[in-house]
Amino acid sequence: MPNESKPVYLKLRDKIAAAIIEGVYPDGAMLPSVRAFAADQGANPLTVAKAYQQFQLDGLVEVQRGVGMFVARGAAEKLRRSERETFLRREWPAIARRIERLGISPAELLNEA
Repeated sequence: MPNESKPVYLKLRDKIAAAIIEGVYPDGAMLPSVRAFAADQGANPLTVAKAYQQFQLDGLVEVQRGVGMFVARGAAEKLRRSERETFLRREWPAIARRIERLGISPAELLNEA
């Protein structure tokens, strides 16, 4: 699996990104504190802080000092576009080759979904 070799902070970032895309944290929603998310995930708070910092650098969250981090407007759509591009460029080619190698037809894929 491609996710197994990822650093922990990137795995945590992916979890948060998925939650934003899925609407668990909509635009303007406050993210859990670093300590709360770390405790929930069984992770080191410094690792969670690194994941959160990446969101901040990418403009996906806004920090209100003394209050917390909030999902920036349009973050879900920006993340969706980025995740889609990454999937199509990095993951799909290997999946498509495996489908072809196994002789799976498009109809079979649709019937299994």
